Amino acid sequence: MARLPFRFSALVLAAALQASSLLISLPAKAASALAAWKLSSSGELLLRTAAGARLQAFFESGDRRRGPRVWIDFPGELSRSRSLPGSGPVREIRLGRPNVGETRLVIEFQPGVDLDPSQLKLIGTASNRWKLSFQGLSTTGLRPIGEGDINRASSGSWPGGLRIQPSRTPVNAAGLPTVTRGKYRVVIDPGHGGPDPGAIGIRGIRESEIVLDISLQVARLLEAKGVQVTMTRTAEVDVDLPPRVSIANRAGANAFVSIHANAISMARQNVNGIETFFYSGRRSARLAAHLQQQMLNVSPGSPNRGVKRGRFFVIRRTTMPAALVEMGFVTGNIDSPRLASSAHRQRLALAIATGILDFLKGVR
Repeated sequence: MARLPFRFSALVLAAALQASSLLISLPAKAASALAAWKLSSSGELLLRTAAGARLQAFFESGDRRRGPRVWIDFPGELSRSRSLPGSGPVREIRLGRPNVGETRLVIEFQPGVDLDPSQLKLIGTASNRWKLSFQGLSTTGLRPIGEGDINRASSGSWPGGLRIQPSRTPVNAAGLPTVTRGKYRVVIDPGHGGPDPGAIGIRGIRESEIVLDISLQVARLLEAKGVQVTMTRTAEVDVDLPPRVSIANRAGANAFVSIHANAISMARQNVNGIETFFYSGRRSARLAAHLQQQMLNVSPGSPNRGVKRGRFFVIRRTTMPAALVEMGFVTGNIDSPRLASSAHRQRLALAIATGILDFLKGVR
């Protein structure tokens, strides 16, 4: 999923967490995966969760009356919602239940606070430890605040959900459009990866695993037709957005396709559909249209959400025709079972490869 509010990528770093402050106790029977948190006086947010819990973090800019907000969603439900007064640049910290079975931690900053979302990263330091540094934040007057024992070992783990491994089934490129062999190069960008699972859907399916499987199949199909392929990742590792763009621009490719799956609240499983984004230009629009139509062809019943303009970093900063596909909702009652199916992922790979080849046929 690639959509606003901005969701940070997550990187694994080896780091020791050091915490010392007066902490408030969490409710004893909280079912949330969030076990403890602390915002330090240096502007670093530390989190302790159930092992294996999957987090999603978001950013929303402020205006004249309201400051920017950062929030993090956790699986599991708090026993009660609450708010804590902030200090210095932080106006308020809230914990609540945005939907059944979910926990949300919100940090709201004072009006006028300036945060650069490209510098915000939720970093996993262990299976149950996370940190988020607010780079460039003026911490004058900021006092440490938190809940629970941040240094205590977490008990229990969060269910891992359905895991999807890349397909080893040989691809069959017979029947795909034909282009001049060796003439074209395409960059395939599987979204998210590694400790950043992207969207988490029904049965715990992970966007990063779905898109990697499909992307690898697309690459093999294109290579079978004589197209040179560069991939931004080929395994479950995290690659930040600027390096993805650099890889694409250095490759001198004829097209760039970023592959994603969409998501919304689990409470809205009736939301399904396929959509494709481009930033600007006739060639990018034509690439997006080819991809959208081919994905719809293999996804009967999934709504057509259209070809749209989008400002996603990877399609805005690349220098070749570029499109970002959302192949369906991992949270949707129609799309999710399909995305979990290896047969449907193979159909989507064939569709995306066909869309790319149709586009290349028009490239001189």
